[in-house]
This record gives sequence, C-alpha cells and structure tokens, in this order.
Amino acid sequence: MKLFSLLVLYKDDSSASILKASYDLSSFSFFQRSSVQEFVTFTAKILAERTPTSSRQSVKEAEYMCHVYVRSDNLVGVCLSDHDYPHRVAHTLVTKVLEDFTAQVPRAQWSTGTQVQGFSGPLDVYMKKYQDPNSADPMTKVQNELDETKIILHDTIKAVLDRGEKLDDLVAKSEDLTLQSKTFYKTAKKTNSCCGSWS
Repeated sequence: MKLFSLLVLYKDDSSASILKASYDLSSFSFFQRSSVQEFVTFTAKILAERTPTSSRQSVKEAEYMCHVYVRSDNLVGVCLSDHDYPHRVAHTLVTKVLEDFTAQVPRAQWSTGTQVQGFSGPLDVYMKKYQDPNSADPMTKVQNELDETKIILHDTIKAVLDRGEKLDDLVAKSEDLTLQSKTFYKTAKKTNSCCGSWS
C-alpha cells in the first residue's frame, strides 16, 4: 500500500489551482520523478475541475487510484495511491487535511491562483503518517461520517472527462506540462507504463 501524493486545490468556475502539494515519488526512477510529478499535478487539476461541488470520487487508472473530495466551499483535496490503499482511509485523510488547511490558511488566500505560504509541513506529516493505513485508520474519527457519504468510483479517467474530450488533447494543450513531460507521456503510453496508461 502506497501514497504517492497529497494536494490541496481551490476550484473556481473555470479551473483549479494548486494551493499546496506533497509527493513521495521514491518508487520511481530519479529521471522520471519530475515528469511523474507534473502528471500527478495535471491529473489532480483535471479531476478537481470535473468533480462536482460537495462530492467525492475515486478514479481508477492503470495501477493508480485518484481520490478526490470537493467541499461546498470549493476547497479540494486529492490523494494519489496504489490500488491496495483503502478508499475510506484515503478519503478520511483528504477530509482531515482540508479541515486543518482551513484552520491554518485564511480563506482570502485560497482564490489567488498561487500556492499559499505555510502548511507544507503538515502535508508532509500526513503523507508519512498515512503511508501505513492500518496504523492511521484507528486514529481517525471521520470514518463514521464517511460511511454516510457516497464515493463515486470510476474505472478510468476517461469516465470523468467531458463527452468528446480526450486526455491526449488535454496533454497537448496543457501549459502545466513541459515538452519533456509530454514526450515522456507519449513514450510511456506506447509502452503502456506509468502515466501513459492514464489515457
């Protein structure tokens, strides 16, 4: 069981912006890490933008699971894990992170479209603490609340995209991805590994 990233975003009517992020990409080769991180960020933004307000979803794509929660105030938590990581624990984690973020970062800073100051430490602490969901789960009290919340599960990211929209087109148009990452995506897609399998 593995957590790869934990992100806090804010979404407005047209897009989502990363406010804070933490990554554990040690399982990828050193040379792949920057491209993988760009794709994690890219995917988090797409899922945040396409998840309705006040809802949760978990999206399965190749060997990854993307767990997303968009609160009623448009603050968004996204967690990327492997398939073995329990969905409930991932959503408990995201809920807890958003609660702590709200307590520490003034709402006026959410909609600036840029990363906020502070709060990096707590994300790294959560990433370490929740790497082992079996030890983290008993510490969470949000579990009962989540039992009443429906989590939508999608088999691929294609199910989340708008009708007629293609991931390849989004990658090609993205200003968030470098040329190196776009080349990495195309190569990985051909070999059906890592981020290429997300299409």
